[in-house]
Amino acid sequence: MRTTMTNVIRVLTLPLTVAILLALSSCSKAPDQGESPKPASSPAKEAKHEEGGEEHADEGGDHAEESEATPPVVMDDAALEAAGIKLQTLQPSLLSEELRAPGEVVDNAYGTTLITPRVEALVVRRHARIGDEVRAGAPLATLSSVDVANAQADLKIAEQEWRRVSALGREAVSGRRINEAQVAVERARATARAYGLPGTAAGRTNGEFTLTAPHAGRITEDEFLVGERIEPGKTLFRLVDESVVWVDAKLPSGTASRITPGSVATIVLGGKRIAGKVLRSAHRTSDATRNASIRLEVPNADDRLHGGDFVEVYFEAAASTDGNDPASSQLAIPTDALVQIEGETVVFRRNATGALEPVPVRTGEVIGDRTVIREGLKAGESVVVAGAFAVKSQMLKAQLGEGHGH
Repeated sequence: MRTTMTNVIRVLTLPLTVAILLALSSCSKAPDQGESPKPASSPAKEAKHEEGGEEHADEGGDHAEESEATPPVVMDDAALEAAGIKLQTLQPSLLSEELRAPGEVVDNAYGTTLITPRVEALVVRRHARIGDEVRAGAPLATLSSVDVANAQADLKIAEQEWRRVSALGREAVSGRRINEAQVAVERARATARAYGLPGTAAGRTNGEFTLTAPHAGRITEDEFLVGERIEPGKTLFRLVDESVVWVDAKLPSGTASRITPGSVATIVLGGKRIAGKVLRSAHRTSDATRNASIRLEVPNADDRLHGGDFVEVYFEAAASTDGNDPASSQLAIPTDALVQIEGETVVFRRNATGALEPVPVRTGEVIGDRTVIREGLKAGESVVVAGAFAVKSQMLKAQLGEGHGH
């Protein structure tokens, strides 16, 4: 009986046990309480959402860059003038460079004469001294010579004979005698001229003759004594026309080739600037210094320059014609107009609104006080050529003001 009742109970409780197990299983698969189920989204909707996020991020980045961009500087004409800021319209131009070189004043060889006797002679009198300025034809020194005395006598006799036969004419004198007299007088005159005498007899035959100045100038050398016996060709005086002098300037051979004959140069002595002209450039380089000599012709109206003076020479030299051909027309600005902003080389340009904005540029050669602009600017644009640092200061002040505003 007991066994039968136990079996009945088991049969009755089995469905209840199964129901409880099913309920527990469904509870374990349900979502946690407090969390709302997320609706499923398609891949297209997720991609669109990601693109929208990127666009929003880009817009935010552009806004940040705009807020950090360098603000242009707005200044009226009065403010620009007060700050010393000057603008200039860019135009292509040929560039040149001022080259400095040491120079030495030398006598103008084309205006220099050595006064020498042409025959052995003795100095009798001196008429000029070193440093004297003499006019053309002025007496310099009187000398005496036996050879000159013979030449004077021969010339006097020959002239007398020529006058006599010329007066008699061919009716009284043979043609041969007239020809002989003519040849004799011409020979005597040639001998006199060879000795530095006039071509006519002066009436004296004592052998004395006077050396005269062939042109106006200054006596720069005078090395003889009265009573000294002088050999032919010995220099008694050096006569120099100092109205025009030469200057020899020294430059490295590579640089000297840039100086062209006929170009203008400036000579500086004691703070005085004198204009000169390039005559020629040497075709030989010094073995010792590797320098070449350039000769200039300089007017010396004020008599400031003398042989042996050391001077400074400034040449206007054309830019070297290397691979980029900087000697051709190109854009260039004063080097002081370039400033550095955040590691970039910039130039301030006036934009369409009249404000000054920084423009990054790529620079080229520096020629004299100007710098070639390779990229960043165009001809016709107005840029700051003086006072660039004042514009930079105004720009930095504007940046600081915006920073405090934020």
